[in-house]
Amino acid sequence: MFVITNKSVNKAIDYILCHLNEEVSVGDVAAHCHFSKYHFSRMFKEETGESVYAFIRRLKLEQSAFRLKIEPNRAVTDIGYEFGYSPSNYSSLFRGCYQTTPVCFRKNCFQTALAHPFMHMETREKDNALETFEECSRKIQIKTLPDFFVLYERRIGSYRHLCRQWQDFMEKYRAFVTDDTQYFERTFDDPAITAADGCLYDICMSVDRNIGLENTCTIEGGKCAVYAYKGLGKYIYAAYQTIFQIWLPRVPYELDYRSGFDIYHMVDSASGYMELDICMPLRNK
Repeated sequence: MFVITNKSVNKAIDYILCHLNEEVSVGDVAAHCHFSKYHFSRMFKEETGESVYAFIRRLKLEQSAFRLKIEPNRAVTDIGYEFGYSPSNYSSLFRGCYQTTPVCFRKNCFQTALAHPFMHMETREKDNALETFEECSRKIQIKTLPDFFVLYERRIGSYRHLCRQWQDFMEKYRAFVTDDTQYFERTFDDPAITAADGCLYDICMSVDRNIGLENTCTIEGGKCAVYAYKGLGKYIYAAYQTIFQIWLPRVPYELDYRSGFDIYHMVDSASGYMELDICMPLRNK
């Protein structure tokens, strides 16, 4: 687990995320953060555990895999080109990362998601692990959300200890909590695709813009599918997979490239019961 506290490294990660479909070099990232290439490369690896180059390549492949999953009718070559890969280069790099071709990955992604350890099946048969389209649609509203100014801490690692991380976060920043405070988790990965120890996510709380701390940012709102989740925390993964693989293919929208986020309304730490909004950014097809 890495907690990314360096402001420049977080600025670099934001830059990389915004330019994944472009040719982004280590020099480009270092220049954006006003450091020499050598000095910034060393600082980035100390903070994240990965070199800048490895981080960019990993995110490009993961996001391309995600697009293969949620855009089943789009040509594989088009997705590869979007992230800067020729067909032969894309297939080779993809196989090196996932031990399968992009075509086979897409074919098997539904079953791969169901086989993930996060998919708890105590209450459903294996063949009915996800909600139907109708069940999912009843919980979703299309809304235009505002931007949210937040205090955040960024992490690279597993979601398994998220409850403890939230407790530490709220204790650390309790002086900034008001009656109007909202709590968010901003996500950048699909854990069915990204390795457990490589997930990138932000724990956030809304704050006044004059707070005076460096670790603040704006979560971009806009058009979103807002899924009202009520249930145990361990079933949130299944809700996400339902949105990705059951709901999205049948609606006149596709996921935008803005980051998704959850808005927490209620958490019972004793039982694990939660009420939250899963907010997925949309654009028209």
